[in-house]
Amino acid sequence: MVGTPKGNMMSVTDKIIEIIAEQAVLETSDVTLESTLEDLGIDSLGLVESIFAIEEEFDIMVPFNANEPSNSDFDISSVSQIIEGVTRLVNEQAA
Repeated sequence: MVGTPKGNMMSVTDKIIEIIAEQAVLETSDVTLESTLEDLGIDSLGLVESIFAIEEEFDIMVPFNANEPSNSDFDISSVSQIIEGVTRLVNEQAA
């Protein structure tokens, strides 16, 4: 797999933090890579809205089942895991 250029990675990171901050009604500076969605006060509806916003922004399909999040191939345990998953999906789509 080809690595993501650092500038591209930053834009993915920044955009995901922006989307998550918007869902949590927080400033982007309040969202860290270690934050969990629970830490940020994002409930299940906010999670689904975040996933939809990410899919739309990056033109990808996130393999996430809102009814069974623990059985998903998409790790939502922290902001950094979400960024890693989206980056992987974007790279797979570009390949």
